[in-house]
Amino acid sequence: MSDDARVPGGLRTAGAWSWRVLAIVGVAAVVIWLVIQFKLVVIPFLIAILLAALLVPFSGFLQRHRWPKWLAITASMLGAIALVGGLVTLVVFQIRGGWNDLVAATLRAVDDISGWLAGPPFNLEISELRTALLDWWAEFSHDTGSIWSGALSLGTTTGHVLAGLLLTLFATLFLLIDGPRIWSWFLRLFPRRARERTDVAARTGWTTLTTFARIQIFVAAVDAVGIGLGAWILGLFFGGFPLVIPIAVVVFLASFIPIVGALFSGALAVFVALVYLGPVPAIIMLAIVLLVQQVEGHVLQPLVMGTAVRVHPLAVVFAVAAGSLIAGIPGALFAVPLVAVVNAIVRSLVGRAEEAPTRQEEDRPGETAEGGAA
Repeated sequence: MSDDARVPGGLRTAGAWSWRVLAIVGVAAVVIWLVIQFKLVVIPFLIAILLAALLVPFSGFLQRHRWPKWLAITASMLGAIALVGGLVTLVVFQIRGGWNDLVAATLRAVDDISGWLAGPPFNLEISELRTALLDWWAEFSHDTGSIWSGALSLGTTTGHVLAGLLLTLFATLFLLIDGPRIWSWFLRLFPRRARERTDVAARTGWTTLTTFARIQIFVAAVDAVGIGLGAWILGLFFGGFPLVIPIAVVVFLASFIPIVGALFSGALAVFVALVYLGPVPAIIMLAIVLLVQQVEGHVLQPLVMGTAVRVHPLAVVFAVAAGSLIAGIPGALFAVPLVAVVNAIVRSLVGRAEEAPTRQEEDRPGETAEGGAA
């Protein structure tokens, strides 16, 4: 009796699956390692793909309405640059103008909370917190030498950011100009028999990505308008809500990072309400944030997204957590669209693989359903 015959069948099956799983995990680990090593190139390219997923339909719309291709691409690129640059500039100037007032309001809120906690029944003394905030603000405001030296030490990081920005713009432009030809060249790298299935699966993934990007823009805009409008209405009743526009813009941008972005932007809005208006407006602001997010999660996303992007919430949570662990904020940003695209591609490949035997059986001439001659 051979050695293989002595091994139970279940153990042989488990062993066969085990080495295949280990091979897949090894390939995935190598890919992740390469992505981390070349993140200064990979991240701009992924951002360019997301931007292209948004801009290709818009450029195609303009071209279908008899715009020249070069003019449609130029309008798409300039519109995207103007929108993003305008939002960032608006937030920077608004926060810069109200920063001193925000710090002063924060210190007043700390004093109020300290006095409240110092009385019964808590009898806690946290005056050190105010001292620490004052020391930090004094150092941040007056120690210009430290700020300049820190800025100089960040020269390399600034260079990386500028290089990444140029790479993103360059890649986005060429994806808009020559995307189909780039894909055709890449498709020729696959074996001839696999090209059709690969092309269909990739186009399914691309459709999923464009759908996800458009819907995410819409959902982010609804979140920003809902929370911003709620903050503005809240300010009408409690004597003004500062930084409404920056909060709305931060909510819009943070909405592209699922779960984490919503928590951060909502906490920011509640914090501003607390330090400027007090505990009751902060509780109302928290209720507004929760209401908007519940409407988004349980009404907008299922209604608008439908079955175009089918990713289970549990997969979203673990994808965002894994992406954040591997690559920080960029990982959290790309985790969900990556999972959605991979899910669509795998479903397409598996569906076509299951349909192939059926088509072969249907194409056999001269046979009945029972397998006999017709």
